[in-house]
Amino acid sequence: MDSATSTSVETSTAAASIRRQDLGTAKDDATNGSYGNLICFTCHDYRKQDVWLGLGLYFLIPCFLFIAYLIELYASQKAKISRAQEVKSGGTSSPTPDQQAKFNYTWNIVRALHTINATAVLLITSWTVYFYIYHPLIGTFTEFHVIIVYMKIASYALTNRDLRHAYLHPAKGELAAMPEIYASCPYPDNITMSNLVYFWWAPTLVYQPVYPRTEKTRWIFVLKRLAEASVLSVFIWFCSAQYAAPTLVNSLETIDSLNFVGIIERLLKLSTISLVIWLAGFFALFQSLLNALAEVMCFGDRCFYDDWWNSASLGDYWRLWNKPVYQFMKRHVYSPMVARGYRMGHASIAVFSVSAILHELLVGVPTHNIIGVAALGMMFQLPLIAITQPLQKMKSPTGKLIGNCIFWVSFTILGQPFAALLYFYAWQAKYGSVGKKRMMDIVKNA
Repeated sequence: MDSATSTSVETSTAAASIRRQDLGTAKDDATNGSYGNLICFTCHDYRKQDVWLGLGLYFLIPCFLFIAYLIELYASQKAKISRAQEVKSGGTSSPTPDQQAKFNYTWNIVRALHTINATAVLLITSWTVYFYIYHPLIGTFTEFHVIIVYMKIASYALTNRDLRHAYLHPAKGELAAMPEIYASCPYPDNITMSNLVYFWWAPTLVYQPVYPRTEKTRWIFVLKRLAEASVLSVFIWFCSAQYAAPTLVNSLETIDSLNFVGIIERLLKLSTISLVIWLAGFFALFQSLLNALAEVMCFGDRCFYDDWWNSASLGDYWRLWNKPVYQFMKRHVYSPMVARGYRMGHASIAVFSVSAILHELLVGVPTHNIIGVAALGMMFQLPLIAITQPLQKMKSPTGKLIGNCIFWVSFTILGQPFAALLYFYAWQAKYGSVGKKRMMDIVKNA
């Protein structure tokens, strides 16, 4: 589970669970530590409009991926015509200045169309979620879906751009750099509807014409993984409603009065259950759901994460815990910038800047509070990486141990719990008890 998604889940569950419960009772229970049974099956306040808009966007969002296919189909037809003309005129493998200018002209048109398409799906969905979908959990899943499709559109466009260049100007070095597996589906034979549909459902964010495949689907394996995900989903809901919600509710007055000692105490108390929820969500998504989807799709490359819990630095963590996103950023942001002469540090800043924007969209839009905490949290990783990187390079195990401790402290206390507190407070200030209290104070003082 992504840290931003985990924050939204905690915030939305807490917000929904107290809509039909007495806030004073929840505060008393949280203060006394005697929670009792706080599970309520009818306390999730969502509107029919939220459900219908969520379903509508679920079916609308993939349509933009098929628009990307039509754009690439147009580009492939142009490439076939250009290739035929070059072969007829006996052109060289290396592009001439005129050929390169022609390629760049076509790519500028294709890039503009892809940019408009990808930006449109992101803006339309985010605008609809922010202004018309009230329930944060429905909004979170919708925003999560659109960000995945947005990244897939970007990868589909950028990878086909490279394949098209190699097709038009098959220089030896460029052809040698192509993976051997690509030979089974060369450009432009990969521009088909079936190829796109497979990429749409494949558990990856980086487009390839062909992927390593398994021979058959093991349906017992799929059922086991789905059972794991189902049980863990119930567990996450239970922990959020029973433990995270009262802790968040009890923190409202503490934050409103700027009681810093109380805020730290709430933060430490929330950190434990927040970590439990995050770990359960991580296992449900990366170990259960993605493996189940990979098995159904006969997808062979199933390295969705490595041992991030042993990270000796923050840089290690971001490279290991979410391999699909890491591979996307490396393939389409970091490596192209380094290849164009940018410093590795500048490329890293660009990667975290893109990630910061996407994290803020994923948390701020569903909670209707774009306050920049998620974005700043991502940018704050850069100095932490700079601090822990020398520790990782130390020959003695002490350096790595200190780096691992810094990672866990920043991860369990300064990360999700802090963000959950702030976004939940912002939500309550806008829609809940804090906002009502302030309004009453204004009326009394008027």
